[in-house]
Amino acid sequence: MSDSAKQYIFGMLDSDGDGVISHGEYLARVDRAAAATGRDPQHPLVAAAREAHQEVFRQMDADADGRVTFEEYRSWAGHEAFERSCRPALGSLFDLADADGDGRLTRQEFTRLRAATGNSEDGAAAAFDALDEDGDGAVDRASYLAAIHDFLTTGASPMADAYGGARPGAPQLPVR
Repeated sequence: MSDSAKQYIFGMLDSDGDGVISHGEYLARVDRAAAATGRDPQHPLVAAAREAHQEVFRQMDADADGRVTFEEYRSWAGHEAFERSCRPALGSLFDLADADGDGRLTRQEFTRLRAATGNSEDGAAAAFDALDEDGDGAVDRASYLAAIHDFLTTGASPMADAYGGARPGAPQLPVR
């Protein structure tokens, strides 16, 4: 995984910009996605997403202090981590946004999910356009997860141009 991709994702997850991802900050992604998609906090899909995100945080937080530093994230992030825990967690967010459960997100569902998880609406629209290769107005779960995997592991994906540089306001972290 490229450090620029790691920095971008870390900056998105560090929503208050203090240089660490707290447990509450990370789990708030699930709450924001549930609220944005109109899911009750007690809905089984929300519970599954919360559980999947708990596991991701547990794995990222190498010293178990409830805070993930960039160094911890840098050491953890990559193909293995994505397959072991990120794929289920990101898939659970996709499932929250998929109102009719057909395994595909409309532009509105996709944009709502992406905005709730820290992406700009403009970036979400550009990412949707990149992933809707056949122009049918929907993005399927497998394509969505593959594009995020590719961005996380190589820095390149159909959505990479939509990400641009570091999130505005995110701390510029040292690149090694």
